[in-house]
Amino acid sequence: MNIALPAAQPLNSWPRHRASLKPAPFLPMSRAEMDALGWDACDIVLVTGDAYVDHPSFGMAIIGRLLEAQGFRVGIISQPDWHSAEPFKALGKPRVFFGVTGGNMDSMVNRYTADRRIRSDDAYTPHGEGGKRPDRCTLVYAQRCREAFKDVPVVLGGIEASLRRIAHYDYWSDKVRRSVLADAKADILLYGNAERAVIEVAHRIAAGETPKELDFIRGTALFRRVPEGFTELHADDLDSADEGAAREKGNVVIRLPSCEQVEQDKEAYARASRVLHRESNPGNARPLVQRHGDRDLWLNPPPIPLTMAEMDSVYDLPYARAPHPSYGDAKIPAWEMIKFSVTIMRGCFGGCTFCSITEHEGRIIQSRSEASILQEIELIRDKTPGFTGVISDIGGPTANMYRMACKDPKVEAACRRPSCVFPEICPNLNTSHDDLIRLYRKVREVKGVKRVMVASGVRYDLAVESPAYIKELVTHHVGGYLKIAPEHTERGPLDKMMKPGIGSYDRFKEMFDAAAKEAGKKYYLIPYFIAAHPGTSDEDMMNLALWLKKNRYRADQVQTFLPSPMATATAMYHTGVNPLRGVRHGGSDKVEAIKGLRQRRLHKAFLRYHDPDNWPVLRDALRAMGRADLIGSRPDQLVPAHQPPGTGKAATTRRPVRPDQRPQRFTTKGVPIRK
Repeated sequence: MNIALPAAQPLNSWPRHRASLKPAPFLPMSRAEMDALGWDACDIVLVTGDAYVDHPSFGMAIIGRLLEAQGFRVGIISQPDWHSAEPFKALGKPRVFFGVTGGNMDSMVNRYTADRRIRSDDAYTPHGEGGKRPDRCTLVYAQRCREAFKDVPVVLGGIEASLRRIAHYDYWSDKVRRSVLADAKADILLYGNAERAVIEVAHRIAAGETPKELDFIRGTALFRRVPEGFTELHADDLDSADEGAAREKGNVVIRLPSCEQVEQDKEAYARASRVLHRESNPGNARPLVQRHGDRDLWLNPPPIPLTMAEMDSVYDLPYARAPHPSYGDAKIPAWEMIKFSVTIMRGCFGGCTFCSITEHEGRIIQSRSEASILQEIELIRDKTPGFTGVISDIGGPTANMYRMACKDPKVEAACRRPSCVFPEICPNLNTSHDDLIRLYRKVREVKGVKRVMVASGVRYDLAVESPAYIKELVTHHVGGYLKIAPEHTERGPLDKMMKPGIGSYDRFKEMFDAAAKEAGKKYYLIPYFIAAHPGTSDEDMMNLALWLKKNRYRADQVQTFLPSPMATATAMYHTGVNPLRGVRHGGSDKVEAIKGLRQRRLHKAFLRYHDPDNWPVLRDALRAMGRADLIGSRPDQLVPAHQPPGTGKAATTRRPVRPDQRPQRFTTKGVPIRK
């Protein structure tokens, strides 16, 4: 028996569930709004950790409007009080399912800093108020939905569910947790941008199928047995080098190391991470299965990317393009930031190991048409209060990947590379910026538009392939500063990040400066760097600090590596193993992870070498590293030899004292620093 996954069904090919349903001004958040629409019940209730903003930059709005267009009555429960099930009954019992998401961000990333400190604010909440969602809110909300109406199916989605779809390392509890589907006790999980999956799930449950019958939908995870007729390839045998990579005809599923294995064996965790990322191309990915106790977690292959026409249909839905009226005049920071911006594409083929975009949105670029983008800009001009003629951003996960793709669809379907641009740009990748340049020019011609900015990150190793793009960007779309992300200068950490060398950044800067000079502008690059990334030594950070000083850069804000769920760099951090290479007992490539809080702070201090607060600890570190020659006042030295009077909090702060009253010494690579 050959069980093939069905071909991608076009989004708008399903018969509407309610043929006469009209779009609501806003999806209802109360019984009163339902009554005004003439609804006795909702078909689907979406529960979200974000404030409800009816705009395509907010996931719940996209899913809600998409399901509405399919003829479903959709209600929204936004940021409910999770301490009881009562708020989850506010819209009554949904006829089809509860859809649950943590929001646009993982709730733990949203609430905690890289140092595990609680953030005081939340950009997706009215007034930016923190504390309006629980930790791991997808899990908590799903359990409350089950308590409210135990016989209603619960469907998980959004980035929090997507990045926690298998057993995963959780930085905040410092342990491996089960798939969120298991802990939430939900019925099915949709990962990635789930437009195709959520439409099929909705129609099939509405037609009477149970969640257990929704077994071969791309982009879904559920608990089920391996069907008869499937051949299992075992990636859970860590004494074998094949990692379940054999290519066999027929029905094949790859068995990942079990939840229990990855909890107990760090190399097993690294193997599971490596295999999952290698099975991420929709063109050739195979189902995965992972044992959780006495059950098998089944992951279907990733969703088929949307066509340009489908992308247009999603972004052309009748969004109100504003926060729900119940918020009154309250400012929602995330909305204030994006209300004059336009998303032109999704996905990223960069494959940066510390980033979650590829794991969630996929590496195949999905772009909108020029007509759809121009129409949205006209809507911003005509309907968004406060518009002054400036589009604040036109981009996506990466500003300059618009309409880029593999030159040969057959090659793309067979490819298993985690990145199209590392260690070098693939010769099969079309890196032309011509479509993007043409789009920029058309956008600038829209009546009422005075300026169009590019605030999304620019992939500079791609940009240097097109001098015409850099000239267009600098001449028309930069407002004084352009943010860029080389992330580091040293080859060791860059290889673990899968980022290009600093030479590529230098070429971009040279071209950027030349274009600015030609345009008669004084523009500057703002480079971003990461501290404490796996594979980074103290010497690497010292060399980066010297590069920063030589180039007269002073970082005001510093990004310390945050191990987000399921990222490849997170696997490095947790396991000390490099999943970019083969993983097996006795044959794995080791990676040094910076875990101690003091060590992480040292790496952060190197990035802010100019801050007097950091000078005492840097002096100690440099002496311990045998680099006291970098202490002094010469231009080639990093920190002054003496603390100027009245500068640096650290200069007057006593060292922490242990319970036995012995001073706690700071160490670098395990070597005590002595004064």
